Amino acid sequence: MDLASAQVIGAGLAAIGVGAAAIGVGNVWGPFLESAVRNPAASDSQFTRVLIGFALAELLGLIALVVAIIILYAPPSH
Repeated sequence: MDLASAQVIGAGLAAIGVGAAAIGVGNVWGPFLESAVRNPAASDSQFTRVLIGFALAELLGLIALVVAIIILYAPPSH
């Protein structure tokens, strides 16, 4: 296997984290929306925590994307 093939495979594996971030965002918003429907008065106090969880999940997805791009476009070292 040559280096270019290994870079593409490595970038694809690193990009799996982007999909995992989407699952994480669903795991953050889903339970919040269920609890907000059941108890609307308590949803205002929990909204900032949901935004923090959303931001952290998206941050991990962006980090995975940046790592994939770095792997894909890194100059080959012989």
